Amino acid sequence: MLIYYRFNNFCSFHCESEFSMVAATGKVKKRFPDNYVAHEDGYDLLKSAVIVGENAGGKSNFINSLIYLKSFFENNSPVQAVRPYINHASFFENEKPIQKFEVCFRALNKKVYVYELHVDEEGIVLEKLQLVKKTKQKTKPTLIFELKKINGEHTSWFIDGKNLEDTMKGFREIIHSRGLGIGLVVSKMALLGNEDALNVVSWMTEILCPQTLSMAKLDDFISKDKELKILKNERYLNIFRMVDYSICRIEVNEEQPYSKSIVIRKDEAGNMFRRELQMDSTGVKEFFTWALEIYRVVYENKVVFADEMDRVLNPILSDRVIAFINGSEHTGQFVFSTHNVLHLDLKTYMKEQIYFITKERERLSSEIYSLSDFPEVRYETTKIYEFYMKG
Repeated sequence: MLIYYRFNNFCSFHCESEFSMVAATGKVKKRFPDNYVAHEDGYDLLKSAVIVGENAGGKSNFINSLIYLKSFFENNSPVQAVRPYINHASFFENEKPIQKFEVCFRALNKKVYVYELHVDEEGIVLEKLQLVKKTKQKTKPTLIFELKKINGEHTSWFIDGKNLEDTMKGFREIIHSRGLGIGLVVSKMALLGNEDALNVVSWMTEILCPQTLSMAKLDDFISKDKELKILKNERYLNIFRMVDYSICRIEVNEEQPYSKSIVIRKDEAGNMFRRELQMDSTGVKEFFTWALEIYRVVYENKVVFADEMDRVLNPILSDRVIAFINGSEHTGQFVFSTHNVLHLDLKTYMKEQIYFITKERERLSSEIYSLSDFPEVRYETTKIYEFYMKG
């Protein structure tokens, strides 16, 4: 599960930004017993969160920063900052602006890692992996490795039983034999069999799932074996039926599932109606795709970031989705951005589950912050959205 994510200098985000999935402390947790997972190592982590913001405020840039970071783990090409994704204002401050990413998470092996990556247009400036002990223990994190550029040269320290010479020799052999680019050190360590590196790469590539509707769920993009299996699962149908409870069955088209599948409905008299998915309403078509991500959260324990999941969904359906995710037992997480201010509801969410993204007009710089940053907002306060609409 994700604990926190920090980043700096990506698209409209200029200053250091932080997003946390750590639950509230004290009496607040008793109000929302289903909204978080309590782990034995002391981490109480939220199952869901919502990000509210105006158009062009930076919501998509926030999710794209995670897609960007994940791409470094999925590709073996050289790791370097790409100019279109560097904040434009940073070039006025530094000829070689640095992008920074830091992600802290609880991996499948139940260990907590902090992975940090700094890159510029030439390549990696710093890469570091640390292992964190229990949250209630004030112990120094164990350094797995650190790669740092000093005077144009990289130096490395490894605390995994291998010395620098042997490790770098192994890297060179892998790069030469497999034709790989000089990618992330953690990826190379995983190829060498380092257990911690394997768990980090696995979490970043398989568990973390930042999604935008424009990039996913096209018929030519489908990972057929895995996704077709989900689409044919009865539990997926139960999620999809949230959009319309008259739906009783789906006939999945294996060649073009997101357009040619047949949605079958039944009326009160038992009459059956068949409709090709591409001929159905926009809301049904889009929820057909997002229901897949909700399935992955609840039944596969994925960490999903969904960009404007409810842009064509009514508030009632959005509430059903959140209630289903929070009410199910799992270790997945679902974070979605929205324009729907009705989600600013302290009867459904902890303050820690509500985030805002705004763009400052003078510098065109985005900022992300939590409702928990405002102690004057109390749980007895109603109509939070009215305060938001007033600025």
